[in-house]
Amino acid sequence: AGKVLTLREQMTMHRAAPTCAGCHKIMDPIGFALDNFDADGKWRTKQGGEGGVAIDAAVQLYDGQKVVGPVGLRNALMRYSPQFVAMFVEKMMTYALGRGVEYSDMPTIRGVVRDLSKQQNRFSAVVMGIVKSPQFQMRVKGEPTGVTSTN
Repeated sequence: AGKVLTLREQMTMHRAAPTCAGCHKIMDPIGFALDNFDADGKWRTKQGGEGGVAIDAAVQLYDGQKVVGPVGLRNALMRYSPQFVAMFVEKMMTYALGRGVEYSDMPTIRGVVRDLSKQQNRFSAVVMGIVKSPQFQMRVKGEPTGVTSTN
């Protein structure tokens, strides 16, 4: 039987294909930094059980930052916190409204983002900011097929 490859070794081979390399050079370092978590989210130090290979969670991100493990990844990503928070609010607004956001929604999204910084970026503050927005309060739901309005 041949040598059992680590996930990192398997991904390195996969990245050798030019059609795969573009995405994987961005995604793989993030995954490798989180490799200490198994599929169930349990912490592990070796891949393949006690007799397995030690996990190497040291990576270089696409932007050149070198990090080790989940804490290093979190610290590196905090650099992008403003962009992340804004995009998160935008995606949550899309979900809440059941439609894509439009340019006219952007002032509301920016307002929710501004208010979040005063509330330590809590998830509950995102939800409340969106729920209290005029767009959410005044959204119109489509009527089910075959039902007519009596108004």
